[in-house]
Amino acid sequence: MATLDTKFKLNTGAEIPAVGFGTWQDKDAQEDAVTEALKAGYTHIDTARIYGTEPAVGAAIKKSGIPRSKIFITTKLWNNSHHPDDVEPALDASLADLGTDYVDLYLMHWPVAFGRGDSMFPKDSNGKTINGDTDYVDTWRAMEKTFKKGKAKAIGISNFSRKETERLLKETEVVPAAHQIEVHPYLQQLEACEWYKGKGIHVQQYSPFGNQNEIYSKGQNMGKLIDDPTLVAIGKKYNKNGAQVALAWGIAHGHSVLPKSKTPSRIKDNLEGDFKLEKEDLEKIKGVDKKMRFNDPSANFGFKFYIGEDGKVE
Repeated sequence: MATLDTKFKLNTGAEIPAVGFGTWQDKDAQEDAVTEALKAGYTHIDTARIYGTEPAVGAAIKKSGIPRSKIFITTKLWNNSHHPDDVEPALDASLADLGTDYVDLYLMHWPVAFGRGDSMFPKDSNGKTINGDTDYVDTWRAMEKTFKKGKAKAIGISNFSRKETERLLKETEVVPAAHQIEVHPYLQQLEACEWYKGKGIHVQQYSPFGNQNEIYSKGQNMGKLIDDPTLVAIGKKYNKNGAQVALAWGIAHGHSVLPKSKTPSRIKDNLEGDFKLEKEDLEKIKGVDKKMRFNDPSANFGFKFYIGEDGKVE
């Protein structure tokens, strides 16, 4: 079955490739992993300041010889740089590490500010996170300036609730081009995703394989999403595996998906998750939704995330 090379349109008019390559974790392995991904045919790379992988991404792109204009790069503003005076310098630092003078998409990683300064996770003497007093609306206004200057060709958000997004839309000028959130067949968020779509905000799925990631303690005592019997059975019909079905499900809903791997064969397999699922199979996948959220750092970050959203355990 042919891989489709699906692209979606952002509200800026720019195209975003449906399958992106995620670079969270395994910092030292990322230059090789991104090199493999580019070789396999990925044209969309997702990084973030906090990942520490921007230099590796930049080096791999440079080494590939692929023109900058052919690659869609996303990076993210970290929580210690939310003060309006810190936003553009933070982006400049990311651009320097990436070896480029613009990013295709710049996201506010979380709707919470940490204390200003060089420390990524400022802590008090009790080991508690020090929060800053910058409102995410003011952070967004500073991001709007980087968009107007062309340093970020599009700006967006990540890990917001609909209520927080609603406030952003009311109080600011530029509608986010994208929202990167945890979405997968065990946390489908169909209603929320439709709401974002209605506002002209493209949904990006991080952790598209759910509890495949060992970091999520919540998902360790249950079967892996990619081994889910429904996904595996559907996969057989298309000569695909459960992971590829999970990606195709996201793409069928109009989302871009961000799988990550450092294994060359899996890197290639994930790109082949861009295929068309029949309607009856999408209906079957609807039945596996557990409203199961694996990523919620509310306690650690000193902020209540995802209020009113699926999978939020109060």
